[in-house]
Amino acid sequence: MFYDHTKIFVKAGNGGDGSIHFRREKFAPFGGPDGGDGGRGGSIYFEATNSLNTLIDYRYKQQFKAESGAPGVRQKMHGAKGEDVILQVPCGTIIRDGETDALIADMTEPGQQIMVARGGRGGLGNVHFATSTRQAPKESQRGEPGEERWLKMELRVIADVGLVGYPNAGKSTLLSVISAARPKIANYPFTTLEPNLGVVEVGQPRSGDGFDFVVADIPGLIEGAAQGVGLGHEFLRHIRRTRLLIHMVDGSAIERDPWQDFEAINKELREYDAELAQRPQMVVLNKMDIPETQERWPEFKARVEAAGYTAYAISAAAHQGTDELMAETSRHLHELAREEAERAAAQVVVDLREGESPVLRPMPDDAFTVEKEMGVFVVRGKRVERMVNMTNQESEEGMDRMQVQLDKMGVTKALEEAGVKVGDTVRFGKTELYWGE
Repeated sequence: MFYDHTKIFVKAGNGGDGSIHFRREKFAPFGGPDGGDGGRGGSIYFEATNSLNTLIDYRYKQQFKAESGAPGVRQKMHGAKGEDVILQVPCGTIIRDGETDALIADMTEPGQQIMVARGGRGGLGNVHFATSTRQAPKESQRGEPGEERWLKMELRVIADVGLVGYPNAGKSTLLSVISAARPKIANYPFTTLEPNLGVVEVGQPRSGDGFDFVVADIPGLIEGAAQGVGLGHEFLRHIRRTRLLIHMVDGSAIERDPWQDFEAINKELREYDAELAQRPQMVVLNKMDIPETQERWPEFKARVEAAGYTAYAISAAAHQGTDELMAETSRHLHELAREEAERAAAQVVVDLREGESPVLRPMPDDAFTVEKEMGVFVVRGKRVERMVNMTNQESEEGMDRMQVQLDKMGVTKALEEAGVKVGDTVRFGKTELYWGE
């Protein structure tokens, strides 16, 4: 089964808590604090691989959690780090945020890795809070909670050439002739229910005298595919990565006109994605071994050339014209690669002349906002949320330190300006506190 989109939940490991411990040894009467730090929680990564073809592994298991870090122990010993989780996905997988739909990563190269949920920091042990005036601190930090989020995953097949057209136009037959792929072939529509890939070799690529490229056979399209009619809408995403389209037209269909078929499919491509309509196309009239197709060829060729395309006539089943078609496809791909390289070089020159480069301005860690939502004051900010979440609320010294930090960061003043009163609930991330005097 070809499973090409899903939604999963990932949760990184929490950091381990810091330790509150004091040396108690025979000849160390003033041993002092020696509580160790907690270990960092495990993170969650995605890794692209060629060994997978679909996202079927994520159909039945959709929640993934990394190991939390171990708490610190005596003698300033750190807790063990949580084990990372590496989720493998097929090359061509696009990962988006489940809530905002923002693009996180496009996994196109084998071995490419991206972190999608960072493990929490380990909390500090009480050894870090010792000073000349506080030589026996009974204070430590809790581990930072690991990041968690919903993710959308979408697989787009990586291919150089995409075969598009009406059902039963001969796309699968052509793929089986020009490559070693063996898609299902039958004399009825919608035989192809999932994309098939094949590698085409022109010449002798292995000896350096030739060229090879990947061709994707997309399930047949019908009118209304852009609105979800038929199977094509489910797989139109897979031709977005292709650089060239081979538009297969059935020349033997009695109830349909080849030119109308050609225009109808292009209309669906435009409605689904305007860029697809601008993609270079090679228009191929198939089934030239049938007399009716031969009669339609002159008129069809004239219309196609008048529209600015190049027309080709083949019979995939009889292996007529397929070698010439692949040679032309190879030539087109070489021309497209050269044009892309020239555009990229010209863009670099323009950028250098303008003397401009992208400037990334990340939000400062200490930035925060205060909003009142349904009677609760909500404070959002990376640093303040982390500081509150890592404070040990059972420690009086820890709560005193947190209040001092809130004053220094300006959170206390901002809350007072927002109208907070004694007894009101204030939320920092997942932690809720009652505001006191």
